[in-house]
Amino acid sequence: MANRPLTFLTFLSLLPLICLSFSLENPTDRRILVLLDDLAIKSSHSIFFKSLQTRGFELDFKLADDPKITLQRYGQYLYDGLVLFSPTIERFEGSLNLAAVLDFVDSGRDLILSADVNSSDLIRNIAADCGVDFDEDPSAMVIDHISYALSDTEGDHTLVASDGFIQSDVMLGSSKIEAPVLFKGIGHSLNPANSLVMKVLGASPSAYSANPNSKLSNPPTLIGSAISLVSVVQARNNARIMIAGSLDMFGNRLLKSGVQKAGSSNKYGKSGNEQFVTELSKWVFHERGHLKAVNVKHHKTGETNEPAMYRINDDLEYSVEVYEWSGKSWEPYVANDVQVQFYMMSPYVLKTLSTDQKGLYYTSFKVPDVYGVFQFKIEYQRLGYTSLSLAKQIPVRPFRHNEYERFITTAYPYYGASFSTMAGFFIFSIIYLYNK
Repeated sequence: MANRPLTFLTFLSLLPLICLSFSLENPTDRRILVLLDDLAIKSSHSIFFKSLQTRGFELDFKLADDPKITLQRYGQYLYDGLVLFSPTIERFEGSLNLAAVLDFVDSGRDLILSADVNSSDLIRNIAADCGVDFDEDPSAMVIDHISYALSDTEGDHTLVASDGFIQSDVMLGSSKIEAPVLFKGIGHSLNPANSLVMKVLGASPSAYSANPNSKLSNPPTLIGSAISLVSVVQARNNARIMIAGSLDMFGNRLLKSGVQKAGSSNKYGKSGNEQFVTELSKWVFHERGHLKAVNVKHHKTGETNEPAMYRINDDLEYSVEVYEWSGKSWEPYVANDVQVQFYMMSPYVLKTLSTDQKGLYYTSFKVPDVYGVFQFKIEYQRLGYTSLSLAKQIPVRPFRHNEYERFITTAYPYYGASFSTMAGFFIFSIIYLYNK
């Protein structure tokens, strides 16, 4: 009994965190735990952290070996996002471990993971469970003797200048990234068994992964455009993960550095790193590309109330409103590829929805001449957007006995055949009886 007041006060202290957590009405992560190998990273990567804070995020910086680390308390998660800038950590302290990180993502929350040269097995295992396999050689780096960045260090071809961006405005923003991104770190490949992982920044065809301080004794396992520098995952629960092979890519030095790719006369006063990591972090933390569907309606043409069931060959209307989160408010989502299925075992009707450009999608069609239990079904999946999966069940019945027409038009030939047979029999009877 004496512990009840203490428990109540603890719950009250957690209430503001719970209210600010990820929700369907406010899907942008607000409270983020940042785990570092060294607190010096907080200042060496301050531009990236500052961009998050100016967008309204609350960052909680901790060392990865802090024994007080915990992601949840009393069954409630304390954070909405996790940033792992601790590539060399061998073992988390506190209640955090590999399983806890994966459970955090499984709960629908987001993760940014940065590996680097000599990354620990823990970081590699987290990435592998997300569908990304780093080079098995712990000292390997991405090397490119053609698409490297010119620098004061002659012959240092581990500073790669990459412009192999994914073609997706929702992920990287509508403004094109003109300058190449500077990358110095390790490469990875995508697990072909995981269909959810995508390459966001890839290496050039001339790149390969190897130890830059030793001669090649065997052909490298990662070569060319198969090397991914930065990848993302959007899980089926719409949790988002970003995996990068370079911690320096987020650092102030490369964010402010000028860049000129070898063999190119174009020289940029500032690399594309800041724009790239800022825009991609907006996507990871659900400031872009998060959809919701509301006000799903269907009814017979000419009516407004939703019926309990339809009859075969009824004319019906279907509508739904779709909105996209802009980081601050819900804005109408405009597209021309949203479809609805009228589904029973297989789609009997497949219609592309029309839109009023204000978020409303609608269509009309005739109920098929098949009775049973149908579903209005929307399965919308588009690159960079959260998926929409809507299903609403409705039975379809046949005509009742008193709903058929008295004389069916298609049966007129049979009617005619019956009456002509009767007339023929009557004439035959008269001729037979009175003919001598």
